[in-house]
Amino acid sequence: MGVKVLQVQEDVNQRPAEPYDEERPAGQPAPAPREVLGLSELLDVRVKRVTVEAEDIRSFEFVDPRAKVLPPFTAGAHLDVHLPNGLVRQFSLCNDPREAHRYVVAVLREPGGRGGSACMHDVVREGDEVTITVPRNHFPLHEDARRHLLIAGGIGITPILAMVRRLAALGADYTLHYCTRSPQKTAFRTELMAEPFAGHVRFHHDGGDPAKGLDVRALLAQVETGTHVYCCGPIGLMHAVTDASRHWPLGTVHFEFFATDPSVAEGPNQGFEVEIASTGAVYQVPPGKTVLEVLRDMGHDVDSSCEEGLCGTCIVDVLEGEPDHRDLVLDDEEKKSNKLMTVCCSRAKSARLKLDL
Repeated sequence: MGVKVLQVQEDVNQRPAEPYDEERPAGQPAPAPREVLGLSELLDVRVKRVTVEAEDIRSFEFVDPRAKVLPPFTAGAHLDVHLPNGLVRQFSLCNDPREAHRYVVAVLREPGGRGGSACMHDVVREGDEVTITVPRNHFPLHEDARRHLLIAGGIGITPILAMVRRLAALGADYTLHYCTRSPQKTAFRTELMAEPFAGHVRFHHDGGDPAKGLDVRALLAQVETGTHVYCCGPIGLMHAVTDASRHWPLGTVHFEFFATDPSVAEGPNQGFEVEIASTGAVYQVPPGKTVLEVLRDMGHDVDSSCEEGLCGTCIVDVLEGEPDHRDLVLDDEEKKSNKLMTVCCSRAKSARLKLDL
């Protein structure tokens, strides 16, 4: 397989039995999204409801215009939204994965952003139709863990909230630490203070001074056997959790980035070669040009979306060579294996990479 787009972890107990394809015989197992829609097919959905969730945060509920069941998703998944202004942006799903009739995302209006959040807030209205992709998951919940420790900062609550909903449904052992500036900026606060979440959630309001918020180093000082940690939030919080968890076992700490991290992109920018396994063709990737750009110049159709190493759409399999990983999608184990890379931003440490294309 050349392009890794979807990571489906379907649990038959998560979803009702209704098929996405209404012609499928009753009782027949529902196919995974890649079988229903293909890897790159899009969905047209209607905006059923827009809700103010907190200061500068709105949620958007998407449904099928014909009231059909939507393709399933798992906690931690995101989708791409094709906006009316031509931009494509990735938003994490925050509703219960058991809900087959809707997708819900929450969007923070970013005054200094590139126009995506402003378009969602100012242009997208109830009743509008928008185009989205099938959900995909690069931030999955490890349901077999003995305990779950979740850390959310600001709008980073969105994928974490879907996880909390799933964990509550499973009766799992979990604690959520939710960091915001103030109660007014805390999305879904009222819901998280009620059952079944009450008792599992700790709110931390720092007034804009991280030093007055959650003590991440103290929280993660002691490794808890069987515990998995999940974090999504601003870069500062992500760095703090990264630094504080370096002594935790590999594969037990998981991150979801929603903004680029300039420090990840640092490193040598020398040229290298890429070899295409299916044809044997070898292309030069010069300094200042990405693998994705070279592949497109050579006529290869590689799916991509954010082109910043955030969404994972352009992940390809690596057969030989050592990538220089500069993305925020692959986890530590995937990067260490050197079997995958994001061609939109990652480069090579070896002189040549052989790609499964």
